[in-house]
Amino acid sequence: MFKTIVNAWKVRDIRTKILFTIMLFVIYRLGAFIPVPGVNVGYISQQVNNLEILGFLNLFSGGSFSSFSIFAMGVSPYITASIIIQLITIAFPKLEEMFKDEDGKKKMEQVTRYTGIGLAMVQCIGIIASMGPDAVLDTSFWNYARITIICTAGTALLIWLGERITEKGIGNGLSMLIFASIVSQVPSSIYSIFAGVFSVDPKTGMVYSWTILPITAIIVTILVAGVVTVDKAQRKIPVQYAKKVVGNKMYGGQSTFLPIKANANGVMPLIFAMTIIQFPGMIGQIFQGSFYAFWQKWFGQGAVGYYVLYSLLILGFAYFYTTISFNTVEIARNLQKNGGFIPGIRAGKPTSDYLDRISKRLTLFGALFLMMVATLPAIALALFDITVLMAFGPTSVLIMCSVALETTSQLESLMLMRHYKGFLG
Repeated sequence: MFKTIVNAWKVRDIRTKILFTIMLFVIYRLGAFIPVPGVNVGYISQQVNNLEILGFLNLFSGGSFSSFSIFAMGVSPYITASIIIQLITIAFPKLEEMFKDEDGKKKMEQVTRYTGIGLAMVQCIGIIASMGPDAVLDTSFWNYARITIICTAGTALLIWLGERITEKGIGNGLSMLIFASIVSQVPSSIYSIFAGVFSVDPKTGMVYSWTILPITAIIVTILVAGVVTVDKAQRKIPVQYAKKVVGNKMYGGQSTFLPIKANANGVMPLIFAMTIIQFPGMIGQIFQGSFYAFWQKWFGQGAVGYYVLYSLLILGFAYFYTTISFNTVEIARNLQKNGGFIPGIRAGKPTSDYLDRISKRLTLFGALFLMMVATLPAIALALFDITVLMAFGPTSVLIMCSVALETTSQLESLMLMRHYKGFLG
């Protein structure tokens, strides 16, 4: 990876893209320190430590939520909006047809952008209102309106920055922003670990045993190795193209393969499952009562029911997301149109059924992998009485590794294109 970055830096065009991406990262991190006026930052920071779902949101915003800066809402509203738009297009085939061409894709991006901004506004209002009057310094309507407008504008600016990174920088813009958010929390997490070992953790007020250092290092190493191995793994389905004679020339006849990743869904099922399982506890903790006591007893973090429900949600969302992202009928139709076929499988519906069967098996493997990654490290840390730190959690490691591998692949592709241009020139 580091060799790829060093070689890419030597190419002027790629170096410009890297510097442009770094510049937007700097703007993003500077914005994370600009506070929103009229907010009780101390109270919100305390709630972030108490409510796990707010800690999750704080991680994805790079610590902006605990300090309630202009980027407090992060890019999560845009991600939610993109998922909603995808679901709507699947539910309404006419919309799916409309969004297939180039102009349709631009319209879809525009609709997703506006929906994300709208969700950021709703999310800001909901979070501030649910925290009560202690979360703000002034309970007037104008103060709430000002906070909502500033946070919504911050999310709109992040969406714009992400699109610019995708267009003129390196990697997928929104993924890179989330990557930067998580990486920015790593130093403070490391400091908390060492502070907890030698004195007191400033975040939680806990004192850790020295065993947390080797245990955390071993768990993170195993997580990274497992994520990289599974992320690179893929099932190669052989595809043969029929020969065509046009005039005096023969076209086609070559053999290739259709790659299907072992964990094609990435971290999305885990994010969905974590959001769903934490939502009832968050609502219960805000309003308190018998439901909250019941939920904490049977489904609170550390309980057996928590890990069982968490695993089932990951499995369900893995299959759900596969139906959205991998359309076997359309793939079989495209193969048939281009004269391609899988050896031993008839074109059309048999090909679609064959791909669907393989996809379901790989989805099961990917879901089981995510279940292990999500539950086993947490159980191991709980057995040693170690507080789970968000920056070293399974979701964080999955995102960081996936984005790093994707960015490295893009850099290699850009260098390969540059090499061929120089060779042909």
